[in-house]
Amino acid sequence: MSNTKQGTRRGGPFGHGPGHGPGGHMGSGEKAKDFKGTMGKLFQYLGKYRIAVLLVVIFAIGSAAFSIIGPKIMGSATTEIFNGLMGKISGDGSTGIDFGKIGEILIKLLVLYIVSSLFAFIQGYIMTGVSQKVSYNLRQSISLKINRMPMKYFETRTHGEVLSRVTNDVDTLSQSLNQSMTQVITSITTVIGVLVMMFSISWVMTLVSLLILPVSMLLISLIVKRSQKYFRSQQEYLGHVNGEVEEVYGGHNIVRAFNGEKDVTDKFNQLNDTLYSSAWKSQFLSGMMQPLMMFIGNLGYVMVSILGGWLVIKNSIEVGDIQSFIQYVRMFNQPIAQVAQVANLLQSTAAAAERVFEFLDEEEEDQTAENAVSIEGLTGAVEFKNVQFGYTPEKTIIHNFTASVKPGQKVAIVGPTGAGKTTMVKLLMRFYDVGAGEILVDGHNVKDFNRSELRQMFGMVLQDTWLFNGSIRENIRYGRLDATDEQVVEAAKAAHVHHFIQTLAGGYDMELNEEAGNVSQGQKQLLTIARAILADPPILILDEATSSVDTRTEVRIQKAMDNLMKGRTSFVIAHRLSTIRDADLILVMKDGDIVEQGTHDDLLAAGGFYANLYNSQFEQAEAV
Repeated sequence: MSNTKQGTRRGGPFGHGPGHGPGGHMGSGEKAKDFKGTMGKLFQYLGKYRIAVLLVVIFAIGSAAFSIIGPKIMGSATTEIFNGLMGKISGDGSTGIDFGKIGEILIKLLVLYIVSSLFAFIQGYIMTGVSQKVSYNLRQSISLKINRMPMKYFETRTHGEVLSRVTNDVDTLSQSLNQSMTQVITSITTVIGVLVMMFSISWVMTLVSLLILPVSMLLISLIVKRSQKYFRSQQEYLGHVNGEVEEVYGGHNIVRAFNGEKDVTDKFNQLNDTLYSSAWKSQFLSGMMQPLMMFIGNLGYVMVSILGGWLVIKNSIEVGDIQSFIQYVRMFNQPIAQVAQVANLLQSTAAAAERVFEFLDEEEEDQTAENAVSIEGLTGAVEFKNVQFGYTPEKTIIHNFTASVKPGQKVAIVGPTGAGKTTMVKLLMRFYDVGAGEILVDGHNVKDFNRSELRQMFGMVLQDTWLFNGSIRENIRYGRLDATDEQVVEAAKAAHVHHFIQTLAGGYDMELNEEAGNVSQGQKQLLTIARAILADPPILILDEATSSVDTRTEVRIQKAMDNLMKGRTSFVIAHRLSTIRDADLILVMKDGDIVEQGTHDDLLAAGGFYANLYNSQFEQAEAV
């Protein structure tokens, strides 16, 4: 499997990862742990858009108000037609239907609906802008937040879980915010306005119509209560499915190499079946609300029609008032039917916002230090003093690490797997802070540097190469973005990769694809060494840089690394002890402590732990 990662030119966190799959958004109805507190935070966040939100409220109320007046005016047109027909039939000398008056009514009605539609369009336009700006700013905040968060956060969570905050949660928040805010305003305005108009026509008919409310609310509450657990299950297993897909696609070569297709397919099908079951139940129960509300609404129409006819006979209302009232009942039922949907949208909004705000509230690393030490003129002397560290407080893995490294020395760190070699490098670069003791660079505690400046002192060449989609030139220049083309070429020559690049179609301008399958593992490694040479750092970290290549390529890489290490303090983590025989200092680690240190010859002569390690590797090589 290729170790190459796709990324952006600046190495942003969003260059790769799973996109939206089917059902990629959070299921509506997922509950937030603290609905009230989260919505309060969200409204504070919306404070910067208060003018736009106020305009949305005004135009939404205006749109609803103008549409509410329409049925009453239309009812007067119906009454005018009815009275004209009845007068003609009764022969009381009436001229019949007054089409001029009806025309005036219809023109007035048309103007009202045009204004209502215009207001709706304006509020939709403004609200879409607000929701997209919120989405944009939240993604930007998350992107900046990621760069300030400690490594332990990412090492205790899957990539899919972190990416979900940037994709699914922000999209859900944006879309549900867009829908829920305007729907809440419109629904409230419509309910109040329609009630006023209904009472203005007939209080008796209004009270009869309101009898359906308790039945409607009871049914909605029962359905919502039943569907909540399925919505939560749907979202949980949606995360599992996304994580499984991201993991399998990331390692599909390994899956195929070990004939693991059936296992991953079975596991995916199991997760997918559970997701299907919970999603089907939640969507089915949610979908039941509309037909049930339509049924109850139709019963209301029957009651209103019968009662309205009786009131017309008694001359309590006009015929057109029945039509207006039925339209108002329909308009009244619509926002009532939307109450559950609005409630679900608000829950979805709160749940998504809560996850985003939780991420933004996570503990951050201190990026700057008070009276920070400058890195200018530092030579690369490193000293570890009684360093203790554990990834968790209850388990210490580095017990008492002490070592002194002079500027320009090549230091090899060796030891069995789990001895703490890579952990020491993480501590040196302040990916983690020591639990006790201190690490000094040129006599200054690493905590006295700004983190970004401290890391400018280090160049890294790792076993897992990292190349992104872009040209070879851009990948090398990533070590120093202001480097000229000539400096890029010089770095490539020093890394012994210039000749290979020239043989490629396009040379330095050749694009590396997502998997970088058009270059070998050794060639990728040489490109990362060229990148480090171009960065020209005073301290180098080489972590198993030659462990995954053949012997011939290893020789080339070793030559490139020798060029890279000239005049620089270098920390080399290696399992192949034959590659570090020329090191100025070898630190032998075991169970988090330095058990031996010295040159290769001194350690062999001592006949201790290092000698046993070296001799066992030599015997294995002889056996091969």
